[in-house]
Amino acid sequence: MKNKLEVDSVFLEFGNRRILSDVYLKCETDKIIGLLGRNGNGKTSLMNIIYGNLNCNSKSVRFNGETNFKAYKKPELLMYLPQFNFIPGSLSLKRIFKDYELDFKDFENRFPFYKSKYKSSFQSLSGGQRRIVEIYIISKSKTQFVILDEPFSHLSPIQIEEVKQFILEEKTNKGFLITDHMYQHVLNISDDIYVLANGKTHLIKDIIEIQYLGYANLNINMIK
Repeated sequence: MKNKLEVDSVFLEFGNRRILSDVYLKCETDKIIGLLGRNGNGKTSLMNIIYGNLNCNSKSVRFNGETNFKAYKKPELLMYLPQFNFIPGSLSLKRIFKDYELDFKDFENRFPFYKSKYKSSFQSLSGGQRRIVEIYIISKSKTQFVILDEPFSHLSPIQIEEVKQFILEEKTNKGFLITDHMYQHVLNISDDIYVLANGKTHLIKDIIEIQYLGYANLNINMIK
């Protein structure tokens, strides 16, 4: 079954500052949607609004046509990777994979480094190693949609390519919404790109529009 997530009518103000006012975004199974925007333009706020843990003036969030304003209460609908580490450091990898009902063998086959870390605590890993675990369990969870906020930060180039590969494989099972300031990697794997500028989302039809919207000066050869 192909699932659909639609977001529109989002209106958000902080004090007298309008952050979001004309937002539309659609994500479907077998699609990776990239969300780009300059710092402070509201990308993380929008993701938290979709997830349901940030209140706003108005919004419409629909899963297969049904409104749900508190998706964080239904992990079967949506899972969210925040910018910061969210797994308690005292938990072992064994406990983490058990809690998320995932096979550690599949993980260690892809990332052999972790083979000896099954009973190790999460806090004993390096920052990049912890991030890979978090991205993996969120991306592989039994859910319809996944939001990834800055997944590539703190990863080495090799780790980034490995993460991109399993996200591309997993998109056959769910839809992804991804934002990262390392935008070349977002462009590489996304089926559709939205740029958030002046409180509005702009669906990109030509890659050069990213530059016209003031997000980045593109070297087109770098993103092909």
